[in-house]
Amino acid sequence: MFGGTGFLGNRIVRHLRSHEFPVRIASRHPDGAYTRSDSEDPHLQSVKADIHDTRSVADALAGAYGVVNAVSLYRERGPETFHSVHVEAARRVAAQARRTGVKRLVHVSGIGADAASPSRYVRKRGEGERAVRTEFVDACLVRPAVMFGPDNAFLSTVLALFRRLPIYPMFGSGRTRLQPAYVEDVAEAVARIVERAEFHRAVFEFGGPTPYSYEELLRAIARQAGLTPRLIPIPFVVWHALAWVSEILPDAPLTRNQVELMQIDTVSSPDMPGFAQLDMSPRSIEEILRTMLLNPTVR
Repeated sequence: MFGGTGFLGNRIVRHLRSHEFPVRIASRHPDGAYTRSDSEDPHLQSVKADIHDTRSVADALAGAYGVVNAVSLYRERGPETFHSVHVEAARRVAAQARRTGVKRLVHVSGIGADAASPSRYVRKRGEGERAVRTEFVDACLVRPAVMFGPDNAFLSTVLALFRRLPIYPMFGSGRTRLQPAYVEDVAEAVARIVERAEFHRAVFEFGGPTPYSYEELLRAIARQAGLTPRLIPIPFVVWHALAWVSEILPDAPLTRNQVELMQIDTVSSPDMPGFAQLDMSPRSIEEILRTMLLNPTVR
């Protein structure tokens, strides 16, 4: 499991274990790869590995039946670029998986991945898919929509701003289409793909049960929290300018890449396999948010 310490990846690890798969988490910081309770699990192992190093990747894959690559990057920093992570590292994992005899490869990308996109992030996701398939022909590609969960920055930030500000600045006119998927549902879907060997070369798109416009999504979140914020459209040209200034800061709260992504619809295609093909019914953001608000410790 590469990317097993991330927002989605750590949940994939748990769901793979619930399906009784022994799991090896490959991480640059193996000591922090799992919790104390997890460390008592004899079928959960953490090994030191650098996804940018071929020998390190090959060693991590030795003897493995399958591999899931959920490594992602949303903000470029120095040598960590969209190309180095989403293309070159993805190619490296796929190539070494083939060479070491791995039977199953699941590569996590994103809805809308397109090698011809003007967005650098989306383009590199598309190039990464192509690189993976070149090296490992039978790889399964997983494209989640925007994911949410209790410890997700999107939900917590939106709720905090709703509670503190009399107005909420929207990206553009709020018409961008989104289909948020619950991160636990996506993690379970990945585990089922690994388990069911009949899926070869499949491309799955995982969106939640309801597509929203960005404005509709914000109003749905506010309604569940019992809030009535005033939503104010802010042109994307203003957001791009703010992001340009923000990127000067050491830990930029907003990047131009994030603004670009908010201009792109991320809705699953009805023609693509998804949750239904895995006998799953995805949960709505309203359902999960209700549970979160009633029980803040929910996972």
